Amino acid sequence: MKKLIPLLLSSILLFGAQPKFLMPEEAFKPSAKLNDKMQIEASVEIGKDIYLYAEALKLEIKAGSGISAGEIISPKSVEHNEDKVYLESPTFIVNLKKDAGVSGVVQVEFLLSYQGCSEQGLCYEPESRSYKFDIDSSKFGNGEAKESLKNIQNEVKPEVKELSESDSIADTIKHGSLTLILLTFLGFGLLLALTPCTFPMIPIISGIIISQGEGLTTRKAFMLSLVYVLAMAIAYTIAGVLAGLFGSNLQAALQTPWVIYSFSTIFVALALSMFGFYELKLPDSFVTKISSNHHSSRSGFVGVAIMGFFSALIVGPCVAAPLAGALVYIGQTGDALLGGAALFSMSIGMGMPLILVGMSAGRFMPKPGAWMTMVNAIFGVMMLGVAIWMLERVVDGYIIMLLYSMLGISFALYLGAFENSAHIFRRSVGMIIFIYSTLLFIGVMGGSSSMTKPLEFLKSSPSASATVEKSSHVEFQKVSSIEELDVLLAKNKGKKIMLDFSAEWCAVCKELDKKTFSNEAVKAKMGEFVLIQADLTQNTQKQKELSKKYGVFGPPAIMFFDANLEVVKSKTIVGFMAADEFLKHLDK
Repeated sequence: MKKLIPLLLSSILLFGAQPKFLMPEEAFKPSAKLNDKMQIEASVEIGKDIYLYAEALKLEIKAGSGISAGEIISPKSVEHNEDKVYLESPTFIVNLKKDAGVSGVVQVEFLLSYQGCSEQGLCYEPESRSYKFDIDSSKFGNGEAKESLKNIQNEVKPEVKELSESDSIADTIKHGSLTLILLTFLGFGLLLALTPCTFPMIPIISGIIISQGEGLTTRKAFMLSLVYVLAMAIAYTIAGVLAGLFGSNLQAALQTPWVIYSFSTIFVALALSMFGFYELKLPDSFVTKISSNHHSSRSGFVGVAIMGFFSALIVGPCVAAPLAGALVYIGQTGDALLGGAALFSMSIGMGMPLILVGMSAGRFMPKPGAWMTMVNAIFGVMMLGVAIWMLERVVDGYIIMLLYSMLGISFALYLGAFENSAHIFRRSVGMIIFIYSTLLFIGVMGGSSSMTKPLEFLKSSPSASATVEKSSHVEFQKVSSIEELDVLLAKNKGKKIMLDFSAEWCAVCKELDKKTFSNEAVKAKMGEFVLIQADLTQNTQKQKELSKKYGVFGPPAIMFFDANLEVVKSKTIVGFMAADEFLKHLDK
């Protein structure tokens, strides 16, 4: 008996030490009521050491009554054991909206679902509660009730989600006035005109104006430039609307090798016509027929419009935050009209500098003679430069460098670099171009691929270990499908991850590589991240699916993942970002 007493006491102490869990009805006390503004106020009172999962909490109106849930004002959740939870009893405000034709008092069924756990180690099963309310639909019109929520919001702080730049722009379109949206996107377009997207179009529009020859007035130069820009704007708008509606990048589809080769050949043909090898014009029979209808001038405008349309799609395939924002808006709402209007306004802004370039070419057009021949030759060389620039997307770098060197040497000889009878200015310019082009040629022969440092191969090469150490911070692991990316993400869960969507044909992507990623401070900071690059060059079906999954309409786009492999929306970058700004962005 004496032995039994200590055993009994120890058993009592053992069981008494076990945590006492609350019953479900003690842990959670849900409630819902209808206020005088015809809003449903729902809350879940939670017991001590209990928390609710934000993701599991749902507030729904059962279908069939003609009344549905609108905006829901929610308290802010907090991070807890890598999950979003409510540690305090949350209260929610559900705004209601009615369908057309609904009137009078309508009975609705409201469902409140929740699930939570105890800090002591017990998780409760998900639960749902149903409440029925008689809603007086006359107290609010079609759509949500608009009464003031100030009193309620003093008690309930809505959770504000940080948005990426493109999402913020999409939100602006959603809630802004039409005039403000169009003016804003016009301004975005003017800023985008300073990016590499539109630079190749300058020699194109200039060459078109110069090729008109005698009789070109400033008015006609303006009209030709305007037609070119309008066609360009229409192309951007159509491509953008389709991309927004179908989640695909039409411009990427046009970066296939055969399209690039074809368009590059067109520019070579235009350049040769500038040099006077032949004259590009419509058949005489067709011109005569048009002339008989007094519309001879229209043939030139049609050609300019066609060139503008295809230039926009093929010469400038890059995506910036304003464009991505409009595409996100179209994709989310299906409102192609407003989204398309924003894109058209942006395209006009991008084209305004091109109109000025075209008008200036017409205004300062020299009279026929030697100067005219020289001007044609200069723009012919620029056209050839555009053709080579396009080939960069599908041809090896050393071939591109060789083509540029050959073009430069030929143009230098044309300028009379070695002719004593040539003007000193022409000879000087020709000699500078010849020297640089020769250095490019030597660089190609020596294995260099840098246009700015062609003789870099002559430097003494550092040791292999130093080379690896220097380049390790900018090495990306490349993927081209969802499966490949998922494997890398899973492998690096818990680490800071940066995902860069890029393509060989993307001019802004190359600018990011040269000006931002190559910065020493940026490289050092990027060393803290697992660097992954999604290659969209070939635009295969798997690459399209990868882009679509992450809402990417075209490169460049940079995303960041948290420890739970969730995309940090507020840190997403679309378009170019300078090194200093990018460094600050990485520090956030």
